Amino acid sequence: MRLLPLIAATFFMVSGGPYGIEDILGGAGYLKAILLLLLLPLFWSLPTALMIGELASAIPADGGFYVWVRRALGPFWGYQESWLSLAASIFDMALYPSIFVLYLGTLDPALTSGWREYAWKLGVVALCCAWNLLGAPEVGEDSVWLFALLLAPFAVLVALCVWHGFSAHPAVDWNAHSPEFGFSTALLVALWNFMGWDNASTVAHEVENPQRNYPRAMLGAIAITALSYILPISAMALAGVPSASFSTGDWTVAARALGGPVLAMAVVAGGCITGVGMFNALVMSYSRLPMAMAEDGLLPRVLTLRNRRGAPWVSILVCGIGWALAIGLPFERLISIDLILYGAGLMLEFVALAVLRFREPGLARPFRAGNRIVACLLGVAPAALIVYALWISRGEKLVGSLSALAFAAVVVLFGPLFYLLILALKKQKPTDA
Repeated sequence: MRLLPLIAATFFMVSGGPYGIEDILGGAGYLKAILLLLLLPLFWSLPTALMIGELASAIPADGGFYVWVRRALGPFWGYQESWLSLAASIFDMALYPSIFVLYLGTLDPALTSGWREYAWKLGVVALCCAWNLLGAPEVGEDSVWLFALLLAPFAVLVALCVWHGFSAHPAVDWNAHSPEFGFSTALLVALWNFMGWDNASTVAHEVENPQRNYPRAMLGAIAITALSYILPISAMALAGVPSASFSTGDWTVAARALGGPVLAMAVVAGGCITGVGMFNALVMSYSRLPMAMAEDGLLPRVLTLRNRRGAPWVSILVCGIGWALAIGLPFERLISIDLILYGAGLMLEFVALAVLRFREPGLARPFRAGNRIVACLLGVAPAALIVYALWISRGEKLVGSLSALAFAAVVVLFGPLFYLLILALKKQKPTDA
């Protein structure tokens, strides 16, 4: 996979464009939303990108962050890193087929009513798993044209907003926001929309010149992602579009108001592309984790099998079945669960960065995220944001009195239990033989 496809694939693993940021605008208003989207890349995305740039260039291996943590902290913590990521994927991957169905339903609700909703979601899973059997380079190359198709309607929408703003001179209410959503909701959604930079690391062995391309891809993807969020929102403010009632799916409403039904249809198509493109890129990422774990003897060896294009076809199919079983569950609102699982894994990666600086000072590092002090402090800002996000979401309930945070904590605790079970089974094998 070359640099441009790697940037495009990373973009889809993290962002998928402006779809999904509507609740940030509705919850915070124009001014606070723009400030959030300017500051989070600096305090959340940039430290993560620097960490990934160093570790991916120094240890370019399939399995990415699992391999880094295992090398720095040992097999137990390596397993926990992979467990956290795969567990988070169950919650995360349920969302993207839902985005596809949400925007498809705006064309005609009958298309996604009843059993058709699940059928469309299942179709997205099957399509992306089949797509991934073509190999990581193919997924990366195809992400480039998906990226272009996705953002084309927003380029037109931004141009129309600017023209309307300068010609009509509408008044802008910078602070208006929805009473249903507050700043806390906006922050949680914003963090979620900047999550997933490390997912690109799991295909490092399939990337051309990873020592050079990973740091460039991370920084390039951050810039593109931030612009794809900030430009449409800023242009809408200039056009005077009311923000107080803005929520998921309302890009179509804004496009119809400013550009008519043709632009609205193009935005709907972009929403469908977002759902497919993000799911497709993340299948490529997550499917490499079981393969890497199987190579280390932590999962059945059959998961290491690759087809002639280098795709781990058994791992792709097994993961696809798991995601297909989960797409009917209402996970799309459980952002706090996703944040706990992703955040815990991310902190292990920052610890691995610091530990490797002391344990392996001679390791070739084509890209360095600053000196030792910087490497040790790089995760402080992301950790503070994760803790704050968990604090403001502490009251979210999953079922009855069970909080989402308590449920996520239980999921985390299953990691050590499964690891001990695997060790026990491995010890019994020679005896059984």
